[in-house]
Amino acid sequence: MAFSFSPIRKDPKTGARTGIVTTPHGSFHTPAFVTVGTLATVRALSSQDLNDLGVEVALANTYHLHLRPGGKIIGKMGGLHGFMSFQKPLFTDSGGFQAFSLGFGMEHGTGKIGGFFPDEGFQKQPQAEKWARVDGDGVTFRNPITGEKTRLTPEISIRIQHDLGADIMLAFDECTSPLHDYSYTKESLERTHRWAERCITSHKKNRKQSLWGIVQGGVWKDLREESARFISSLPFEGYAIGGSLGDKSKTQMHDILEWTVPLLEREKPVHLLGIGAVEDIFNSIERGIDTFDCVSPTRLARHGYLFLTPKSGGSPENKFRMAIKHKEYQLDKGPIDRHCSCSTCKTYSRAYLRHLFLANELSYFRLASIHNLHFFLRLMEAIRESIGKGRFLQLKKAWLG
Repeated sequence: MAFSFSPIRKDPKTGARTGIVTTPHGSFHTPAFVTVGTLATVRALSSQDLNDLGVEVALANTYHLHLRPGGKIIGKMGGLHGFMSFQKPLFTDSGGFQAFSLGFGMEHGTGKIGGFFPDEGFQKQPQAEKWARVDGDGVTFRNPITGEKTRLTPEISIRIQHDLGADIMLAFDECTSPLHDYSYTKESLERTHRWAERCITSHKKNRKQSLWGIVQGGVWKDLREESARFISSLPFEGYAIGGSLGDKSKTQMHDILEWTVPLLEREKPVHLLGIGAVEDIFNSIERGIDTFDCVSPTRLARHGYLFLTPKSGGSPENKFRMAIKHKEYQLDKGPIDRHCSCSTCKTYSRAYLRHLFLANELSYFRLASIHNLHFFLRLMEAIRESIGKGRFLQLKKAWLG
């Protein structure tokens, strides 16, 4: 079965739309939250748990799987699908994000979204020794496990992704820092565009997998528009928007989407890399995004944060979540969310989950992760239904006010 994307319904008042992505391992509905399983596993959950939750699509990471156990080993085990016993569509990230997170992300002490910029008086003071160094040909990493050097280039990234066998591969790029200035971002953008062409050349021998290009350009309109036009001119089957997405107010992220999405071929799917907050999901879908990936549901679960729907007290002010460690839940016999149908909420009380968390019991991580993933999967179902009925903005207002 070849790759295809079929738009189904567009919201009459926004850029929101529904669709179906078809791959050799089945189909998934959009808008979709792509569950992240960095090391060919979603932490604390089994592949059977993912199936039971109704996960339609997941993502694994090229760089980390290259370090261990290695793409060749996974390839000999039937690729990711056979290795992790998950016979549904899979993405692989290219390793480009690690060029940032283990490089300038460490040096600048920042994530993809920052609070200030160099032209506001920032003096570049290294926060930590970086483990990744970018040059014109690729990225040299210092292996955090062994200390040895590891090299990724567009050709190496594509070769590893071929071994991994995911249905959707992402082109190798450089994810820039919010603290990079215009000059560096422009230089990086030109490098990412050269790498995109090299990825396409390297991928030509393998047409079983779909290759998506990545739009970069930081927070500058001219660079983002240049990148969107260039990437859409290449024979990619889908697109992703990556790199620095602006300041903590999120207004720059909205601007970036409004600059770029209209310039991409609308008969192809568009992915937003590394975004998973509830308000970001609504605001990005409104601007034409089809898929997202983020580690936040399971990562926040492990740190004691459990998601709540508006009917159970979730709001933009509390980021739609509760902290289970609080003493107020010590004798709370109710579920995490009275309006949730996940197996955790059907079975266990807040008091019990608080006890498990404080005792650092392993069962807590699984039960909390089940709830948080269920929350996002049902949210996406509700969003798709609202678009289908022409009520997307009403649903957004009910959640965000």
